[in-house]
Amino acid sequence: MDPIRRVTDRLGLPARANPQQPTVLELDLSHGVQFAPPASPVAALRQRRAPGARAIREGLRRAAADPKVLGLLVHVGTCPLTLAEADEIGAAIAEFSKARPSIAWTESFGELTSGLAGYRLAVNAREVWLQPSGALGLTGVHLGITLLRGGLEKLGLDPQLSQRHEYKSAADQFAATEITAANREMMQRIADSLMDDTIARTAQRRGLEPAAVRAATDRAPLSAAAALEAGLIDRIGYRDEVYDWARQNWRTADPEPADFSLRYVHRYGKRSVPDQVDRVVRRHRPRIAVVDVHGPIIVGAGSPGRREQAPSDAVTGRLRAAGRDPHVKAVLLRVNSPGGSYVASDAIRREVIRLREGGRPVVASMGTLAASGGYFVSMGATEIVSQPSTLTGSIGVLAGKLVTERLVRRLGLVQESVDSGPRAAMMAANVPFTEDHWAVLNAWLDEVYADFTAKAAADRGMELAELEPLARGRVWTGVDAAERRLVDHLGGMDLAIDRACALAGLDRDAVALHAGAALPFLAELAPAESSESAAATVSTGGAAGWTGGPDALLAAVADRVGLGLPHGVLSLPYRITVS
Repeated sequence: MDPIRRVTDRLGLPARANPQQPTVLELDLSHGVQFAPPASPVAALRQRRAPGARAIREGLRRAAADPKVLGLLVHVGTCPLTLAEADEIGAAIAEFSKARPSIAWTESFGELTSGLAGYRLAVNAREVWLQPSGALGLTGVHLGITLLRGGLEKLGLDPQLSQRHEYKSAADQFAATEITAANREMMQRIADSLMDDTIARTAQRRGLEPAAVRAATDRAPLSAAAALEAGLIDRIGYRDEVYDWARQNWRTADPEPADFSLRYVHRYGKRSVPDQVDRVVRRHRPRIAVVDVHGPIIVGAGSPGRREQAPSDAVTGRLRAAGRDPHVKAVLLRVNSPGGSYVASDAIRREVIRLREGGRPVVASMGTLAASGGYFVSMGATEIVSQPSTLTGSIGVLAGKLVTERLVRRLGLVQESVDSGPRAAMMAANVPFTEDHWAVLNAWLDEVYADFTAKAAADRGMELAELEPLARGRVWTGVDAAERRLVDHLGGMDLAIDRACALAGLDRDAVALHAGAALPFLAELAPAESSESAAATVSTGGAAGWTGGPDALLAAVADRVGLGLPHGVLSLPYRITVS
């Protein structure tokens, strides 16, 4: 017996795969997918069973051309992904399924819940299987709206916020006493757009009429039998029946069924000799630099204790590093952000513009969120690629504060201010706005909004009169944004890479993706020699506390009272969640 096999048998470990044996790939989505690097070693430990999106895309792309790969089995499970994340992985499955068979199976697409993301992903496989006791809970899209003002006032907190304009509903969340017509209109359109897109893509992938799909969703949740009768799934079966069916029907040129080895997509070929050789060769290939804008956009080096953030110092440093690297021929700006600071967003946009002016195309790839400040950093790119379900736009602005004066008094505390200067206390949380303060705040909001809309119009090649009605703080889905020329293409990272290659005149198979921020751990600890050093692009967190006006004040006050306020004046309306 093979000595390695003898050891693995003794330890109860799985046997080493036979390189000559056919392979069936597995993708288990129950643990989620990593779309950004872990923010800390602890986060990495927690996410150790979640495959990376890039590994999934590259694995499926490579496997589609491998004759030893018989097919793909996707366990949808609970699929804890956003709609945009599900669409990203779904697109990779659909591309693989053009060359090889695939099955997406699950115990249930929700139990009395929507199951929307899981089913949107599953329809990209050639076949969809559902457990007999499972259901298809394709019940629609639910968006909740919560106004906090009444509760805040009972606590003794008085919101004083101003916004530009009527659709910038982040301020409404804290300052309004009723749902405005503009807020209701915007949210209704988001829900309808997401549902319309789900019906359209289901009909296209399943070969059904959209009217038939909509009729089925109107009757949802559906039992497995009812889903099969409606043509929304292909077969009913348990996991063992899925795998047995694959063993009987997926085979090589040999007419007799042959057993196959199983391998996770993200592990496929990971340590093979050809892969290692390819990595060496890729060092000398032209590069596409990948720069992440992940989380709230924050001024400077970042805030300590915040795990997901996009500090302007780090992002702009990575963009400058890409511009200095002669091997980098294009830049892929990967944006998944609700926005935040105006000045930080503007600084990032400036570096994007400089890359374009220097001859390097920049393609922005939008994830789940790329709104307000997230749109600001994207709009200067050569092209913008958005998922259909991305929440984007929100070209608007808000600012203000929560006044703690009544809370302090209710708690029996004594608090006084000593000021030097007529407007020294303007943004202090314990002092209400005076008429002069309101005038200053509103003048500044008008200035920021005018700058935002003018730059957006210029970046998108539109007249201001055409763009401004699309702004006013309104959030759009990717589908609606594409129809209004706010984005260029609908798709995910694969399409963004294709567009970057096309714009730079590169062969997709001859380029290497390069995450410019990657540094060895010890190098991250070393001090930077200058602002142009690679170590200067690593976010280490700024000093405790906050500095600088309205952008930081909202977050600072929120931290003190335990509320999650927007992270700056360019923020998405608070917590739009899809269920």
